[in-house]
Amino acid sequence: MKIVVLMLCLHHTAASSSSSSSSSSAQECPSTQSLLNLLRQVEKMLVVHEASYQQGLRSLRMKISALHNRTGASCSKLEPPPHGRRLGRVFGVGHEVHFLCRPGFELIGSRTRVCLDSQRWSGQQPICRRFNSTGNFLASFSPAPSSSPSPSSPTPSWSSSPTSLSPPSSVRQSHCTHFLGSTRCTCDVGFTISGRDNNICTDIDECLLFPLGRLCVHRCVNTPGSFHCLCPAGYDLSGEGRGCTDVDECEKQLHDCAAEEMCVNTFGGFRCVRVECPRMINATYIKTSPMRCERNPCMLGDKACTQAPNSISFHFLSAVSNMSTPRVLFRVSAARVLGDTLRFGLAGGRGHFSVQRSGRQTGALLLVAPIEGPATLEAEVEMSELERHNLLGRYLTKVTLFVSPYGF
Repeated sequence: MKIVVLMLCLHHTAASSSSSSSSSSAQECPSTQSLLNLLRQVEKMLVVHEASYQQGLRSLRMKISALHNRTGASCSKLEPPPHGRRLGRVFGVGHEVHFLCRPGFELIGSRTRVCLDSQRWSGQQPICRRFNSTGNFLASFSPAPSSSPSPSSPTPSWSSSPTSLSPPSSVRQSHCTHFLGSTRCTCDVGFTISGRDNNICTDIDECLLFPLGRLCVHRCVNTPGSFHCLCPAGYDLSGEGRGCTDVDECEKQLHDCAAEEMCVNTFGGFRCVRVECPRMINATYIKTSPMRCERNPCMLGDKACTQAPNSISFHFLSAVSNMSTPRVLFRVSAARVLGDTLRFGLAGGRGHFSVQRSGRQTGALLLVAPIEGPATLEAEVEMSELERHNLLGRYLTKVTLFVSPYGF
């Protein structure tokens, strides 16, 4: 405001020398001495502003210099644990490094470590431990308890028994770093920061956050900072640790079937089956292979015997629960045809099955409706050979379908 008044008075003073009409205006302005005093005050004010600016500039340069010096400080390089990997390549002060384990291993130690101002890492050196062989149905997504011992403290030893570990808390203190007058707080993976001062880390329930099937195909168990996938008995966790793969008990000799029984692998288990030839009044059968019975020759003129099936084959199939339909389960074909007509029909198992011709000498057994397991279904596919409408032979295929209680 003083500068504006000063400029107006100088203008009126200059104008009064050429115009007498403005003399009254010039008389209202301060005297020349007053104007000089005003100029000196403005000069002092500018000097003060310039000094403040220079002081702020020097302070900014000092902070930038300190930032460069601090940025150059770093912690020692952290190596990934055996059977694991490290996320993060910068080891400067204030930076974080994360650790993960391969499927089949669990992480023991700190999942996240921060390079502190003292150029030492927070937390403890992590290791990846293989899951116990009796608990191979657990996925390796669970971090170990988080703790922050002094850097000189040795890495603690952990028992090989999963039950000996104390479960980590669902609420933890956050990891805070003080840097250039500011505070930055972070949480381990699987936790979200909360609290009035961002000093609390609360576990994220991944199993509740995602619907079943998104994380785990069968069962999801939340753990502090992560989750576990569980598979039912008879399954192993798949490579990614979230799906379930059937264990073939028959191939791995994990069954208890008798010598005269045959092991049939099913989804989630196995069945011990015994194939026996049927006993009929007018026909007798002999076992020609583990899965096939042949009719003995009939007496001449014995029509009841010739009407019986020439052969009976047995087949055992496995399916998951609620399998999509229609689906071809089995195909029956004739190696050679003696007559002029070949017919395929369903002798047993109507309602869930159907038979359709898929080639000149081939018929297919179809599942036409989804089946919710566990269930055991049986079907009989009959192939008849005719010559001028006269029956030449009947061939029966008995199919047993074991439906798992699970959809995988």
